[in-house]
Amino acid sequence: MQNTKKKSVFREYAEAIIIALLLALFIRTFVVQAFKIPSGSMLPTLQIGDHILVNKFIYGIKVPVIDKIIVPVKKPRRGDIIVFKFPRDPKLDYIKRVVAVGGDTVQVRNKKVYVNNRLSPDKYAIHTDPKVLPGSVSPRDNFGPVTVPQGKLFVMGDNRDNSFDSRFWGYVDLSAVRGKAFIIYWSWDVQKPLLSVDRFTSIRWDRLGDIVH
Repeated sequence: MQNTKKKSVFREYAEAIIIALLLALFIRTFVVQAFKIPSGSMLPTLQIGDHILVNKFIYGIKVPVIDKIIVPVKKPRRGDIIVFKFPRDPKLDYIKRVVAVGGDTVQVRNKKVYVNNRLSPDKYAIHTDPKVLPGSVSPRDNFGPVTVPQGKLFVMGDNRDNSFDSRFWGYVDLSAVRGKAFIIYWSWDVQKPLLSVDRFTSIRWDRLGDIVH
């Protein structure tokens, strides 16, 4: 009788753990996933050491591995900050802001971005280098015009002079989009040693819970 009770208790715990793991896997795959910011390409919007949550459901439900959308919800829009598989190496995740969508014509002239021949507001963008590079030298400050193909996105980092983005490597396929960044849940200076007082004192309390725009 006692052995039966022990087996019953063990089974209950095992079932609870399995259900919890399956639920966590489901949430991570279809609903929300955590990512951390490793570079400064999205400064000042996102800082190195920010940990963000990404809404994976907002653009639709995908079949894992093949990334086929089976339940569409909506498509990324201009201004959205998205996490996506880097086109040149799908094993890497990149985060950038959507500047233009399929059918849009985008051009960069002397650091200013034009979409469909209209100056983009770019209120979150910064420029740290006063030099303006000609298009023959680099696409950073002078690029295009190009028309974004349907099913593709043109993305750029907010730190415009220090971002490796669509100006350099092309478009993001809609199927490569993992989701939309929506909140910073943790932030600290990753340059400090992990197990140190400096790392603990570097926590950016004022950023915790900030909505990503």
